[in-house]
Amino acid sequence: MISTRIKEPIEISIEGADSNVKTSLREVMFSDKIHVFDFEVDAENEVFPNAISLKWKIKNINVKGIWKPTTDFSKRIQADWELDHMESRISVDAPVISLFGNNDANVITFSCANPINTVEMNALLREEDNHFYCHVTFFKEKEKPLTRFKTQLRIDFRNIHFSDCLRDVSKWWETFESLQPTMVPDIAKQPVYSTWYQFHQNLEEELLVSECQRAYQLGYKAIIIDDGWQTNDSNRGYDYTGDWQPERFPEIGALIKKIHATQMKAAIWYSVPFCGKKSMAYQKFKGKFLTEDHRWAPVFDPRYPEVRAHLIQLYTNALRDWNLDGFKLDFIDDFRNYKDTPSGADNGRDYASINEAVDRLLTDVISQLKAIKSDVFIEFRQKYTGPAMRKFGNMFRAFDCPGDAVMNRIRIADIRMLSGDTAVHADMVTWHKDETVEVAGLQLINILFGVPQLSIRLQDAPTSHIEMVKFYTEYWNENKDTLMNGYFVPSKPLANYPTQRVSKGDTTIIGVYEELVTTIEHPDQHIHIHNGQIANQIAIRNTQDLGSYNCNVYDCKGNIVSNAKIAFAKGLIEIAIPPCGILIADKV
Repeated sequence: MISTRIKEPIEISIEGADSNVKTSLREVMFSDKIHVFDFEVDAENEVFPNAISLKWKIKNINVKGIWKPTTDFSKRIQADWELDHMESRISVDAPVISLFGNNDANVITFSCANPINTVEMNALLREEDNHFYCHVTFFKEKEKPLTRFKTQLRIDFRNIHFSDCLRDVSKWWETFESLQPTMVPDIAKQPVYSTWYQFHQNLEEELLVSECQRAYQLGYKAIIIDDGWQTNDSNRGYDYTGDWQPERFPEIGALIKKIHATQMKAAIWYSVPFCGKKSMAYQKFKGKFLTEDHRWAPVFDPRYPEVRAHLIQLYTNALRDWNLDGFKLDFIDDFRNYKDTPSGADNGRDYASINEAVDRLLTDVISQLKAIKSDVFIEFRQKYTGPAMRKFGNMFRAFDCPGDAVMNRIRIADIRMLSGDTAVHADMVTWHKDETVEVAGLQLINILFGVPQLSIRLQDAPTSHIEMVKFYTEYWNENKDTLMNGYFVPSKPLANYPTQRVSKGDTTIIGVYEELVTTIEHPDQHIHIHNGQIANQIAIRNTQDLGSYNCNVYDCKGNIVSNAKIAFAKGLIEIAIPPCGILIADKV
């Protein structure tokens, strides 16, 4: 065991290394309570290293919860006997953990500069001494033999809002040449209409074009045609994946042309890893799968160059031949090691590491697609929304949570704090057509800090629902620069972010999702408050006399229900706002 003491009161040890490898941990930067270390492993001959861990402990002082990239509702403290560790790799999560205090301030945020290979991390509370035991473990998965390995560990002790620490981790990742994010075209930050929740695989050309016309009038600029375009099979399975021939729409190029005539951009869905047993590709690539024992379908092995070439050709041909604008590339996280996955760069495999083969596949996909159409948009969904995936995808979507407004809000916030300029999208909002307009409105008002995606059947929606969708979408389009590019702060992660706010220039927008008092500290020229709850008022505590504001209050359908001049005096005030309504206050 090797240990390194740093300026903060912790000692980092290196544990698990075998005698045939040398390890070192060297501090290369210290500034403002941020430490960066070089961690190196060297061997004279190629070896599969044992799992090697960097370990340290910190006192359990003012720790309220633990933030990890995809823990959703469960940001609680874990005890060390639970032993449920977080795993990060290119297509799952991101190598970062943040312990936050009772005022949302950072206690410690630690991260790793290797988001491609498999890394295990955790911070667990030991009840015997009330310390958190933190670790970052490498080589838990035997990916490939090596003689040299180098990465960096970053530890941040600053007493600032935990979201600021996470944003800075994202900026740190961007400094590495191998993690440069791809360009984000304007269309990636436009509202999207999706076919999935309302149509699933039962797609009809005439209806799709009609829905595009309606969606465009409401402010949506692109459609994602999800599963079903490629097959007449409607069994919600993946038996026919792999060939990706447009069986349901034989003239799909003509369909895309009709969609373009409505002024909408068009993307289509692919389940990238799956090769169904009823496809021709299954016979062609027999023996070149990571596994055939998968709940959905056999999984392509991207370590074979011919497999990568097959997938790349599918997408480049579709983009060129059908004049698509984008792709929804799904299930990337199923590229992983299975119990029956063969190991090594043997038998035609040119990579030993699955993660590195995925990196190569997606690098070639995005470069060849952009060579055809520079502003092509690529959607990835959680959990493959980490820093390595920003090299390829320019739209990151919250993982599927149909009808769950709270989960959608949480997932948008969790993705956004690590995603820089990459467009962060809501999961497609949907609801029953017989729902009250206010409750349906919860689905949209909860996701306005992400790019809206909508999946309802517009031709069957009641007029009140259409008015509500139009209001929120127009509001989002008018304010998207602030909503998407402003300084974003989600509060109280253990309480599911009951308030969120974003500020840019002279405008602050606050989302309030529970009955609590919302604090306003600065007299911005424009203050918007979203009443994202079924309540009829908002309580505000002003920390100073902010002056007077002309206040327009809108209901969820965009009707002005009140217009008044209100003094935002120091102390508490209550403003009547209908359920899912919006207050827009402009300083006098």
